[in-house]
Amino acid sequence: MFVLGVDPGLTRCGYGLVAAVAGNGFRAMAAGTLETAADAPVPARLAALAESIGALLEEYDPAVVVVERVFFQTNAKTATGVAQASGVALAAAAAHGCEVAQYTSNEVKLAVAGYGAATKRQVQAMVARQVGLADAAPPPDAADALALAVCHLVGAGLRAAVLMAETRS
Repeated sequence: MFVLGVDPGLTRCGYGLVAAVAGNGFRAMAAGTLETAADAPVPARLAALAESIGALLEEYDPAVVVVERVFFQTNAKTATGVAQASGVALAAAAAHGCEVAQYTSNEVKLAVAGYGAATKRQVQAMVARQVGLADAAPPPDAADALALAVCHLVGAGLRAAVLMAETRS
């Protein structure tokens, strides 16, 4: 199963594609950052982001797209751009027919690092190990996106067991 994580941002939007491998492991298939010009009009930036995310969906055809749920942000201007980018990613995933999931950063930190208040550096290091990037940690936006995908895959077994139990009832 391929899971595409998206760390939304208007200027820098991280993405990370992770595959589940036998034995409960994970492997990074792709990771990077989609960037838009800060001086371009917001509608043009959102259109460029939608096009780039659409291209990722076409190229990799993930089963699930996971987008970070913005839980709290102190800077309203930043929060608006993140929310707009998040909406673009959610809409693109739904239009492509993908299952869509969202997690807060604390949920991701708990799943990846075992501690909901882990630092960015700790998450980067842990996710790099978990997806087989032993040489170096990926850039922060890409690491966050990979961590989102891993978070979803970590909980997949539990979600399947709950679904099975519900159907038996």
